[in-house]
Amino acid sequence: MTDAPRLRILHVFRAPLGGLFRHAIDLARGQAERGHAVGIFCDSTTGGRRADEVFAELSGQLSLGITRVPMSRYPSVTDARAQISAMRLRSKLDPDIVHCHGSKGGVYGRVPALVSPGRRYVTAYTPHGGSFNYKPGGTEHKVYMAVERLLERATDMFLFESRFIAGRFEAYIGHMPATDHRIVLNGISDPEFEPIDHSEATFDLVYLGELRSAKGIDTLIEALSLLKTRDGITPRMLIVGSGPDEAELRALTVSRGIADQCVFEPPGPIRKALSRAQVMVVPSRAESLPYVVLEAAAAAQPLVSTDVGGINEIYGPRHRHRLIQPNDPLVMADAIGRALAAPEADRHAEASDLAAHVRDTFRLAPMIDGVTAAYRDALARRRGA
Repeated sequence: MTDAPRLRILHVFRAPLGGLFRHAIDLARGQAERGHAVGIFCDSTTGGRRADEVFAELSGQLSLGITRVPMSRYPSVTDARAQISAMRLRSKLDPDIVHCHGSKGGVYGRVPALVSPGRRYVTAYTPHGGSFNYKPGGTEHKVYMAVERLLERATDMFLFESRFIAGRFEAYIGHMPATDHRIVLNGISDPEFEPIDHSEATFDLVYLGELRSAKGIDTLIEALSLLKTRDGITPRMLIVGSGPDEAELRALTVSRGIADQCVFEPPGPIRKALSRAQVMVVPSRAESLPYVVLEAAAAAQPLVSTDVGGINEIYGPRHRHRLIQPNDPLVMADAIGRALAAPEADRHAEASDLAAHVRDTFRLAPMIDGVTAAYRDALARRRGA
């Protein structure tokens, strides 16, 4: 750590799940390792065993502690109780920085700041997609954008984790933030660039992520059905994840005649899952800058992915032509067929080239240091230093 004063940092978010959770944990751990006092405030009803394990491992490093209270995904009376808990915790911990992640974290951390114009703490906000993933024109989108416009006045620093989400903010709000804003790309740690060993892989394909509509798994199932009926190809697929649509997706594999090709398993370590299949498929309809794609690309895992959100930023100009359009089983079936038919050496050479691009662009240390530097600049402005 440099001679700069250490900061007191509170990370606020809802669900300890997915890429948002990974991002907040990476920041919290890295900031604590750099000598800062760090705490977390999040939901107690989601995350399951995996979140419990992460928090148990991290708890000794976070001097401001880990506070979990019930939070709801959608607006409810639970929000008021969680908001009061967040305000009490902030008063008790007296942080320099309240870093809000996602839509709900943005509400819990920034609503009190609306009525505290003379506060000495800084509010930072990373959307992670959140409300910016809703389609324009609908009632929900209009409501969420009205909230985002209101809370912009209570935000000292916007930290976008991708150019895609920064562009979404400008398009949906009508302007870039009036306060300071920066793009600090998600980062991957050095061990994650170790190539995956596929020598004992027993599946052809793997899907990793939440089991819900936005992830496009139904398109993937339809593509596998098409490969079977049209081409007589029956690749085995490992589906690793959990979510609200699991029962529906299991039923779809049965109705499309591919249930015997698909194995569903709960979430687990990503590298272990990647090692069990030759090709990872990302059929998403909506993303921000997904860690699961970053991690797979860094580990030189052969990929078939849709071109949504910030995924083309991960692929970069040399590889983005390989991305396919979402919501099209025919296009996906053709892409999967090509990937499985390609010589293994060609698949891995292509994957290694993408891994080199990710290594040059998405590193963990610059992410942590870039975010912390943004905190200090915002804090200096707020305190008139």
